[in-house]
Amino acid sequence: MAEIIPFKGILYNVSKVSIGDVLAPPYDIITPEHQEELYRKSPLNIVRIDFGKEQPGDNETDNKYTRSKNYLETWVNEGILIRSEKPSFYAYEMSYRINGEEKRLLGFLGLVKIEELGKGTIYPHECTYSKPKTDRLTLLKTCEANTSPIFSLYKSSEKDVSTLLSRIATTKPYIKARDTGGAIHRLWCIDEKKDIEIITKKLDSKTVFIADGHHRYETAFEFQKEMKEKRPSSTGNEPFNYVLMFLANMSDEGLTILPTHRLVNEIPDDTHRRLSEFFEIEPVHADFEITKRISGRNRVFGFFQNEDDVWYLLKYKRGTFSELNSDLRQIDVFILHDLILKKILQANDIGYEMDIHKAIGKVRKGQFRAAFFINPTKVEDVERAALSSIRMPPKSTYFFPKLLTGIVINKFLNR
Repeated sequence: MAEIIPFKGILYNVSKVSIGDVLAPPYDIITPEHQEELYRKSPLNIVRIDFGKEQPGDNETDNKYTRSKNYLETWVNEGILIRSEKPSFYAYEMSYRINGEEKRLLGFLGLVKIEELGKGTIYPHECTYSKPKTDRLTLLKTCEANTSPIFSLYKSSEKDVSTLLSRIATTKPYIKARDTGGAIHRLWCIDEKKDIEIITKKLDSKTVFIADGHHRYETAFEFQKEMKEKRPSSTGNEPFNYVLMFLANMSDEGLTILPTHRLVNEIPDDTHRRLSEFFEIEPVHADFEITKRISGRNRVFGFFQNEDDVWYLLKYKRGTFSELNSDLRQIDVFILHDLILKKILQANDIGYEMDIHKAIGKVRKGQFRAAFFINPTKVEDVERAALSSIRMPPKSTYFFPKLLTGIVINKFLNR
């Protein structure tokens, strides 16, 4: 069973900083331009620790990772960052507006004991790349801290934890900040023994699904292995055996997954003939209609190429195209990647774009030959793939909104 424990988190001292100036999005969605903006925003912005800039003359002893460590230590020593006095969980609420609807996602931050993915009660759902893991591992080794949380899910029909978090969320938060997308983030400290016991007990038997942060989890697992080799007498309770996670109930109506559309550089001349073997193809004559026409429909995709003035709806009809079991073959993202991109197009160079209008522009400007539009992956499909030990293709899910980096830090200190 997943082991979830409270910890003495490190938080910004709100009496010394303007909290909106010091938090940042996750590193993997920060563009170079946004990184510069965050640097200018405040000399105390968490980006300097979690996603620092490289400098001319960097070497093995003076580089962005050693600067991250120095910032972390200095800010703690100066009281810019302060450590909770008691082991705590941290209630975390995100209120936001999406597609004209007001939503709220409420979960909590805690430490989860690290185990090999898919071999216990922690499951991944998405493929990872080696380069981001190398970067995150170097940062982890140097700072000996989790500087940003992993976004994870559990499934429960019981309301005890949700009721507890909702009660706490009626009080004044320790942190309140607005992100660049307009979402409001609030944080509360949970350090009462009875509250901690409720969370620990109710989550003890739950399976954990990683929603966002696969690279960070695999990095933490690699670090744990290295530390165990160095310390063969370790008990399993050392700080490096745990990783910082945000946990939310996947049954929560506040959970949102956005789609990421695909762009390809090359397509065969007889693409329509090839597609027609597996799909009914229907032309669509207005750009704005495509998302409306595919919305909520299973196994229906949008297709646009730069040689045409019309769009096409692709309605999947039949075909065995993958080694996946029949249940997983019905998931949209597998049809798109395994059938359309791999089997039909044999595409190697794939681009990703969330904004449908930007995707259209890239195709019309000739940056890509074609675009394929997809509905958001359903959370139940994430669960099905994870429990089947099948990794979804990259960019299968975009959980929204993103957690803020710097809202709580887990420094590897003895509890």
